[in-house]
Amino acid sequence: MAFFNKLIVITAPSGAGKTSITRYLLKTFPQLCFSVSAATRQPRGYETPGVDYYFISEEEFKEKIHQKEFAEWEMVYEGKYYGTLKSELQRIWNNHQVPLLDIDVKGAIHVKQQYPESLLTIFIEPPSIAELKRRLESRGTETAESLQARVNKASYEISFKDQFHCSVINDDFEKACVEAEKIVREFLAR
Repeated sequence: MAFFNKLIVITAPSGAGKTSITRYLLKTFPQLCFSVSAATRQPRGYETPGVDYYFISEEEFKEKIHQKEFAEWEMVYEGKYYGTLKSELQRIWNNHQVPLLDIDVKGAIHVKQQYPESLLTIFIEPPSIAELKRRLESRGTETAESLQARVNKASYEISFKDQFHCSVINDDFEKACVEAEKIVREFLAR
């Protein structure tokens, strides 16, 4: 099986379960490798630089934008940039593995535009906006204002689901994992 230059993108609104499904796929398929994103924010206490993110300064990030070193990037919040380095994808391909990206909807659309060949995009959809709101509330990390902003953004992002190759509704986590696994297995076998 030739994995060279294959690429898998998992995308979803915040709270839909994309990171949990990404972790499941990484455990299931040893030929997949998590693509570490670059970020300008400070690491959180539990995060390891180079494992969770490549933490770089805003100036360095902007220089990499100027040098066209990103497959995709976005200023998610004022002064907080996130992106996928082309060198990270190449590092994974050089290791004879398939990069697995866990990125937001806008970033996924940019990757799809840049790598239309040998690409699989999977949109993880919440069962409903009400359930998504409940999941975000249960995290206990949101203010009423930030929760509403995330719910509004999620509603907007769901409107793009038809731009991706596949959509998996995460109403039952195990079922969603099995469905995503089947989609990835078929893609890797091509």
